[in-house]
Amino acid sequence: MKQSENYFHFLLTSFVAVIIVSNVISGKLIQLGPLTLAGATIFYPVTFLITDVVGEIWGKERGFKVILWGFYGNLLLLLGNIFIIAAPGADAFRHQAAFEIVLGASSRIIIASMLAYMVSQYHDVWAFAFWKSKTKGQHKWIRNNLSTISSQILDTAIFTIVAFYGLMPNEVLWSIGLTQYGVKFVFAILDTPFFYWATAHLEGVVRQEARQAA
Repeated sequence: MKQSENYFHFLLTSFVAVIIVSNVISGKLIQLGPLTLAGATIFYPVTFLITDVVGEIWGKERGFKVILWGFYGNLLLLLGNIFIIAAPGADAFRHQAAFEIVLGASSRIIIASMLAYMVSQYHDVWAFAFWKSKTKGQHKWIRNNLSTISSQILDTAIFTIVAFYGLMPNEVLWSIGLTQYGVKFVFAILDTPFFYWATAHLEGVVRQEARQAA
């Protein structure tokens, strides 16, 4: 297998892992100074960086493939949660109620995540390809930032409403949504150097493979 394909599968695996971990930990709200955030806020933005790198090196179709694998991971986690909650617990297992609270909440969060995920990630891949075409392959930072920033608006709005509406006062919901987007916006800007580094490295790998194949 080509080295570039190994890198692709590493990014694909990392993407799915981050998606699953994000869904498991999103049910907890964390406090960072004055900021109230869903647990996944500091992890999930990595997925947009991964799809942008994949889109830059392998194109839009590979980006959509990564998104579909992430969706399958989400779906498997959701079905696993439903099954294990419904399964009868052993007499020695004393924590069924707590188990149901954690994984039951996680099921709603996974559904919210799946809706937000499909809309925002497909938009991200599409927008990245759109801006790459508009800039004729130049100015990587434009397509990286514009695609991610716009996609995260969709992601934050859909996820926050579906996951938490009715569970807390609306003013708290607004505060969480705006705070989450603010943090994601900062991450989108900060990931630009990593995007440049990753794509430059992978472009070198692809060029080397092309020379060896010639």
